[in-house]
Amino acid sequence: MKKALLILSVLFISMSYGQEVKQVPQVNVSGEGKVKVIPDQANIAVTVETKGNNAKDVKKQNDEKIEAVLKFIKKMNLAPADYKTQRVSLNPQYDYEKKKHSYNATQTIEILLKDLSKYDELMEGLVDEGINRIDNVTFQSSKLAQYQSEARKLAMKEAKLKAEDYVSVLGQKIGRAMTISDNSQTYFPQPMYASMKTMEMSDTSASRETLAVGEINITANVTVSFILE
Repeated sequence: MKKALLILSVLFISMSYGQEVKQVPQVNVSGEGKVKVIPDQANIAVTVETKGNNAKDVKKQNDEKIEAVLKFIKKMNLAPADYKTQRVSLNPQYDYEKKKHSYNATQTIEILLKDLSKYDELMEGLVDEGINRIDNVTFQSSKLAQYQSEARKLAMKEAKLKAEDYVSVLGQKIGRAMTISDNSQTYFPQPMYASMKTMEMSDTSASRETLAVGEINITANVTVSFILE
């Protein structure tokens, strides 16, 4: 019985090695889709930074300025969900030359501005109320998911067109897609600067250019393997 099993095993292995692995003819191509969008929102991070020799006084001064800043934001009629305290810190610092301690208090507020026409008024008011550091202003789109979908479709269309161009020279056609790989990177807004005119908020009627909105590129990249027919 053992001998019979051994013979069958050897026969099966021999048959397996004798079979050729069937290769499926394929063409591998990449595609990119790009959608240019004019941003309609801005994500703004601003900070109140206070320094002094007494920790309690420094913290108190910082809190008072932040309170004024939050009251101003409320007057701008921003929704409560569109602004939040992002970071609070109180750190000791030591001056080795003077051999004295001091303290540095900071509070950072993140604001989502959904109406860019209010940008100048908001930023000027924030500075007036005590903001002394603008950490970041990032332009973005409220319809990001929609534009990302459009970019992906454009990427697939470009990949298919490339594949058709290649095989047309050989007198062949492309069949169904075997694999699709999404190579898109994490989305980061990258403004292509252009000017947006806003009105002076002083007593004069002259216009000024303070906000470069421009465009942001939303990009998708794919790699597709098509069967050759």
